[in-house]
Amino acid sequence: MSRRIAVMGLGQMGWPIALNLARKGDGTETVAAVDADPARIAGLAAHAAPGLTVTTDTGAVAGADTLFLCLPDGDVVESVLFGPDGLAPRLAPGATVVDLSTIAHGKAVSIGRALGARGLRVLDAPVSGAPAGAEAGTLTVMCGGEPETFAAMRPLLARIGTQVLHMGPLGSGQLTKTINNVIYDINIAALAEVLPMAVAMGLDPGRLATVVTTGTSRSYASQYFVPRILQGAFDEGYPLGKAYKDLVSAAAISVERGFPMPVTAAATATYQTALLHGHGDRDKGAMVLPFEALLGVTVRAPGPSSE
Repeated sequence: MSRRIAVMGLGQMGWPIALNLARKGDGTETVAAVDADPARIAGLAAHAAPGLTVTTDTGAVAGADTLFLCLPDGDVVESVLFGPDGLAPRLAPGATVVDLSTIAHGKAVSIGRALGARGLRVLDAPVSGAPAGAEAGTLTVMCGGEPETFAAMRPLLARIGTQVLHMGPLGSGQLTKTINNVIYDINIAALAEVLPMAVAMGLDPGRLATVVTTGTSRSYASQYFVPRILQGAFDEGYPLGKAYKDLVSAAAISVERGFPMPVTAAATATYQTALLHGHGDRDKGAMVLPFEALLGVTVRAPGPSSE
C-alpha cells in the first residue's frame, strides 16, 4: 500500500520542500501539495514530479499518512489543524504531523499535545537554510518529539535536508530554531548599529564591508546582508514584521523562566525601532535605515541604489 503524503503551505519554503519530497520518492507514494491561494498554485503549474498533485482543495489531505505543514505562524497552524475545516480529523488513523513552520515553543507543545490526544504522532521540525536550501534539499531540520516518530520520519526529512537532528522532546525543535534565529538577529542588529557609526567616522563603506565579511567578525548575517545594504536592497528576504515572532518567543521564555537576556533585549529594541519606522515589510537588513537616518549617513557603495 503506497504512502500518502500531504504538504500544506506552498510559499518560498513549502513549494520546493513538496517538490523534493515527490522527486526523491520511490515511485510508490503520492504527494498532495495544497495551498489556499489560487494565484500561488497557478504559478507552480509548470513544475511536475511523479505522484505530485498541486491543488487548493484541502480535501486532498484526507487519508494522508504524513502531513507536512509549512505555515506562517502558530495561530495559522492551530487554525489549519483544528479550525472549522481543520485537517487533523481528516488524516489517516495514527498519521504523523510534521510541522516545519517556525512557531513559539509553548505553542508547539500545546499543538503537539492536542494532536497526540487524537491519536496522531507529531514532530515539531522547523528548518533553516533559506529558500535556496529548500530548493537544493540542503536544509537543517531541527526536530522535537518521540524518538520513534523521529526515526520513522527521518528518511522523508532526509529528502529536504542534509542535517536532520533530533533535539529532544516535543517543542525542542522550535526552541532550537528560536535560538538560531535570535543569534542571527543579534548579528544583524549589531551591523545595523555599527556600520552607520563607522561611515559617520569617515570609513569607506565598500572597504569596511570587505573587512566585516572576511575578517573575524564575519557571519552568515554579514555575508548575506552587507552586500545588500551596500546596494540599498532591502526587499529580498523574509519581512521584518513576520520574523519578529522569533524575538517575541525568546522574550516569553525569558519572562516565564526568569532568564536574563540583556543582549537579546537590546537587539529586540533595534528590531522594534525599524518596525516603528515603518520597515515591517522589508527584510532584516532594513534595521540599518533608522541608524543611518539618526547619523545622517548611508552605508552604500558608489553608484545607483534601489533606495
